[in-house]
Amino acid sequence: MSSVISTNQDRAESPRGITFADWWPLARGVLWAGIGYLIGTLLVAFIEFSLNGRGHGSLASPRELTVGYIFGLIGWFMGIGVWEGWVKPSFGGEETWINKGVGRYFRFGTEAKATATRYTIFAIATFFIAGMLAMAIRIDLLSPHGMFFANKEQYNEAFSIHGTLMLLAVAALAILGGIGNFMLPPMIGARQVVYPKLMGISSWFVPPAVIAVAMSPMVGGYESGWMGFPPLSTLGGTGIIFYFMGGATLLLSSWAGAINFVATMVFMRAKGMTLSRVPMFVYGIASASVLLIIFVPYTASAFLFNLFDMVVGTQFYALKGGLTLAYQDMFWWLFHPEVYVFVLPAWALWLEIIVVFSRRSLFGRGWAAAGFVGIVAISGAVGVHHFFTQVGDVRLPIIMGLTEMVSVPTGFFYLAAIGTLWGGRIRLTSPMLLVLMSMVNFLIGGLTGVFNSDVPANLQIHNTFFVIGHFHYTILGGMLFTWIAALYYYFPKVTGRMVNEFWAKFHAWWFFIFFNFTFFGMYIVGIDGMNRRIATYLPYLQPMNEWISINAFLLGAGFLIPLVNLVYSYYRGPIASTNPWGGKTLEWQMPSPPPYENFPFGKDPVVVADFYNYEENAPDPVIWVESKQST
Repeated sequence: MSSVISTNQDRAESPRGITFADWWPLARGVLWAGIGYLIGTLLVAFIEFSLNGRGHGSLASPRELTVGYIFGLIGWFMGIGVWEGWVKPSFGGEETWINKGVGRYFRFGTEAKATATRYTIFAIATFFIAGMLAMAIRIDLLSPHGMFFANKEQYNEAFSIHGTLMLLAVAALAILGGIGNFMLPPMIGARQVVYPKLMGISSWFVPPAVIAVAMSPMVGGYESGWMGFPPLSTLGGTGIIFYFMGGATLLLSSWAGAINFVATMVFMRAKGMTLSRVPMFVYGIASASVLLIIFVPYTASAFLFNLFDMVVGTQFYALKGGLTLAYQDMFWWLFHPEVYVFVLPAWALWLEIIVVFSRRSLFGRGWAAAGFVGIVAISGAVGVHHFFTQVGDVRLPIIMGLTEMVSVPTGFFYLAAIGTLWGGRIRLTSPMLLVLMSMVNFLIGGLTGVFNSDVPANLQIHNTFFVIGHFHYTILGGMLFTWIAALYYYFPKVTGRMVNEFWAKFHAWWFFIFFNFTFFGMYIVGIDGMNRRIATYLPYLQPMNEWISINAFLLGAGFLIPLVNLVYSYYRGPIASTNPWGGKTLEWQMPSPPPYENFPFGKDPVVVADFYNYEENAPDPVIWVESKQST
């Protein structure tokens, strides 16, 4: 998962608390990013003035914003430690950086737990930023004519930023970046990853991208939603530059992590860990990573081509002489598979948690593995259903069939989960409760997704609030519930303490009730004809919008409960044992909290049996042998 800021071990390493040397790289990164951005914008302004003999009176032209962002990003990376930890040593210089202690959380480093911690903190912070925008949107929609934003442009900017941050910086990175980086290495018996520096830099892509997207209204904003479709993207404000640059940066974060995950899973597994013994969560991470490795270049290229149209003057997507619709093809090549990047690790966590809390052997493991393979194989071919209203008839039946076919491998996960639950001795802990709720939510989202994939129904509900309800049930219902379940599940391992179960369960029910009250209402107003991305609506829809908004406010306020619970439990929670839940996978063999190295150098794990066998007299899946490495 990710630790909450640091571990108890870090406190022992730094009894005097955080020192100037610990946080200086982070502060230096912010300073150098600002200087780099200013240099980039001024450089472009100077060149344009030299060529044209006049300036345009601001430092917010598309060229200035683009070059300023690139220079700022370079300054940011150099400042947070890439200079000492990667660049200088690559040219024969001495490594003058710290990779241990509290300071490793505030600078570039090669330790997976620190990377996971940063990802989780960044995801939580971004979630609350995007969540506040969602609350502002729901305040505005209390009235048919708006009651919060000064104009419709501000409303458009708010939902555009909300969607971009929630999807690219929270849903895409919270489980993969946070839980994945912390737990994948120990789950396969690895002490380190294959590309530690690539992993170390991946989390540092997130802050500048989030800040750029969030601050885009200050440089003109963008009103194209989280997708940036042309020609709307080129007709709005110049803040769209920060959308393209920030979005590409977040995609690079995902891509860098994906390369490292796949390589580590292939090359760093413990002896005896055959593919039939690899933990399900590792399969979920690897499957999502394969999708990212294949499809991120397509959509990143679409972002760059659109950027070139605005900055260089090309006409890739121009209304005259360009291929405007090609952007949507390139965009959805990734962003429909991206839905499975969000949920495949979550489904794998369902099985990890259900097995432990039902005390029953995993049912249909082979079918679950086939589900991973099936979704990876099919998901890249179904993105056209997002724009059925804009394509030729010849594509409609083929894509409709492929889209509906995805439900088959998805059903394999439900088969494995329900089969494991059947007859199990279920302990209804907070992680288990949230997983069961996630299964219910995603089932609703999946069933309503059939209407989106069916051409006649799609043509009626396209661009309505029905679609918003659907993807919130699949993404929030499938991923966010599971993320919080995983935070509770792995909290004792990461921090050495237990969360407060009463408040964890209280929030689970709060979350489930108000989530369904909020987003099921969106199905209703969508069927009644309420369009998405429109700041006004007809008065007959106001009562239902009031219901949705009030429940959304209660839903949003409820997220303070797990935040306070996690922070309080980190300091005051009951001391946890090494394996409080009774899990059999390798991460539970480490001390709680885990040491800097995942396993002591004196012993190596050898996998000799299935991790998910909970039958009576089942053999221990791991034995420990003397390590061949020198101490």
